[in-house]
Amino acid sequence: MSDDVQSTDANQPQGVPVADPRRMAIPSDAMSPEAAANITNLVMPQAGDTGIITSLNASPRKGTRKEPVTGGEGDLKVDWGLVGDAHAGAWHRQVSLLSEESIAKAKAAGLDVKAGDFGENLTTRGLDVLALPMGSRLRAGDAELEISQIGKVCHTRCAIYYLAGDCIFPREGIFAVVRKPGHVKVGDTLEVLSIGDGHCDATPQSAIDEFAQAAAELAELDQDEDHKKAEAVREALARGERITASQSVEDLIR
Repeated sequence: MSDDVQSTDANQPQGVPVADPRRMAIPSDAMSPEAAANITNLVMPQAGDTGIITSLNASPRKGTRKEPVTGGEGDLKVDWGLVGDAHAGAWHRQVSLLSEESIAKAKAAGLDVKAGDFGENLTTRGLDVLALPMGSRLRAGDAELEISQIGKVCHTRCAIYYLAGDCIFPREGIFAVVRKPGHVKVGDTLEVLSIGDGHCDATPQSAIDEFAQAAAELAELDQDEDHKKAEAVREALARGERITASQSVEDLIR
């Protein structure tokens, strides 16, 4: 999790993010009308605020994109996740969530992406899920979730980073554990039940330490090499190549 979503206010609980409207901003010259139409001016959520679940996604095995679930509905199991999804299991990243507003950033940057392409189980709209600290509780359909991780470690910089100038997707996806089982479907309300204090008892210390280690590794990457790879991505776009989520930059260099 990056420093720009951490609280610097001593009066706030540890780990509670500070609202930053720039986080949802996209340069106007990079924004297509279609992308702009899908972007909501999100604000810091409070208990009782709601959004909507726009897609329910799963994959039969790890390491692949998720596809919308047939029928648009499924079951969330306590201490497991979305039944039928390969990433479900007895760990702290049982259910993943990503907002349409984040996906719109990728589209505005020229990426051909859709719901599920970033591996999220629940695609949402109208609620700034990224601004919710760990420990926050959400109602998704009949089920209840608790946020257990914000962002995902990205040990290497992919094509998205060099295209958008920021590794936004590992940072903007969030993860949760299932605290109450229930049925969930497309169109269900996603409601904030309570705001967390920045901690979740399901999240191991090793996962927190991994973020610190990854940040140190990325800080050591060669800046000149970054510029070369960024130019390679721009040239690939100019050639009309389709840039997809999590694509290796080396695949684009000619």
